[in-house]
Amino acid sequence: MVGDYVVIALYIAGMVGIGWVSMRLARTKSDYLVAGRRLGWFMYSGTMSAVVLGGASTVGGVKLGYTYGISGAWLVITIGLGILVLHAVFARRLVRLRVYTVGEMLRLRYGQATTTMSSVVMWAYTLMITVTSTLAFATIFKVLVGIPDAAGIAIGGSIVVLYSALGGMWSITLTDIAQFVIKTIGFLLILVPVAVSAAGGFDGLHARLNPSYFDFGGIGGATIVAYLVTYSLGLLIGQDIWQRVFTARTPRVATVGGIISGSYCLIYGLAGAVIGMAAKALYPALANAQDAFATIAEQLLPTGVRGLVLAAALSAMMSTASGALIGCSTVTTTDLLGRLGTWGAWRRLSAVNQNRVATLVLGLLAIGIAMAVNDVVGALTVAYNLLVGGLLVAIVGALFWKRGTTAGAVASIATGSVVAVVSMILQGLEANEPIFYGLGASLVVYVVVSLLTPRTPEDVLDAWTRRLAGQDDAADADGDTALDAAATHH
Repeated sequence: MVGDYVVIALYIAGMVGIGWVSMRLARTKSDYLVAGRRLGWFMYSGTMSAVVLGGASTVGGVKLGYTYGISGAWLVITIGLGILVLHAVFARRLVRLRVYTVGEMLRLRYGQATTTMSSVVMWAYTLMITVTSTLAFATIFKVLVGIPDAAGIAIGGSIVVLYSALGGMWSITLTDIAQFVIKTIGFLLILVPVAVSAAGGFDGLHARLNPSYFDFGGIGGATIVAYLVTYSLGLLIGQDIWQRVFTARTPRVATVGGIISGSYCLIYGLAGAVIGMAAKALYPALANAQDAFATIAEQLLPTGVRGLVLAAALSAMMSTASGALIGCSTVTTTDLLGRLGTWGAWRRLSAVNQNRVATLVLGLLAIGIAMAVNDVVGALTVAYNLLVGGLLVAIVGALFWKRGTTAGAVASIATGSVVAVVSMILQGLEANEPIFYGLGASLVVYVVVSLLTPRTPEDVLDAWTRRLAGQDDAADADGDTALDAAATHH
């Protein structure tokens, strides 16, 4: 195990070192939050892949493969489909908006009334995504050094908080590229062939596993549809995802890089399910399916190589945790604290340092919450139910339906969020129905209230259309001028 410790230690030191160096790049608000909007297609596709393929996609994906077989790939496949649709349909428009948050976009289209409500929902979503990836650290550190779950969460979470707070999006982007390379090598190029070979190849898997494990629909049609609605649609509107879109140098960079990223996700999903199937064939009596990834790495790989594969798992968790954490920090400082006013010592801090403080505090909060919950996929479901049920309709309506009004958006966000939460309380966190109830209620209310209330003024719609086309001179680097004007008009 000494070799594994060395590899993990070098990996951790490298992540913190990148964060320290990146402090010099994060000189302005734009640098800290969106890497100066300067990424090319390679860095863009690597960082986009890193942020969406986290602990739930890696540890959770293998868990689903262990439990259901090849159909367990659907969770990550739907994530990949969401990334493909986002970049084929939405990305060019989003890059042209030159904003920092989903709330700012809604304020441009609907006015100030939607900002606080939508930002609270987005804040809860990004915080919960941070929690899910932080929670997954427990599995890796338990296998590696045999420490309790809480200690593993504290160690992994603290590393993420440290490098994220230091350099913001620049440190996250640079660490994401390193993490993308590590998990491609460790997860796809090492663990998949080793696991399949140990199980006797695909013939061995067929001989050892129930035929249902090779049914691509074995997880159930209702679950597949729920994944499509939850993850594919959720990825269209998440702050952590949009903030990566905003880093693209041009709309074309976002489109090309995003399509590459989405394709990579499809491959990653199938790989996770195959690893889970091999784990089931080799270790059919695990007490907890969530331990399948760590168990197969511990049992099959030699020291040093095992450390690299475990580092790959840490990479997946850290990249998603850091992306969601910077998203939560951005929503906090830009949409919530930024609109509530400034005071005292907070007012005297620069924009960059305000975000550093917010990132640090929120990271510690996420670590605390992660110690209190115990299921990665369940926590992820809560986050996406809130996001899709509460915000999807208002956001898509803003981009594609001119008849949508401020009153319709506000009513839609409030109704969808409440219905999703109540449904989760009544039917359980992992039930499929809450996402459908929340989304359905949100859609009906949005359409009905919009049709019953006065149309959005033409001058506001014209300004919005120009902004989407990248023709608004007021859309400066920070977007503040146009945003303030939009709030005034509404």
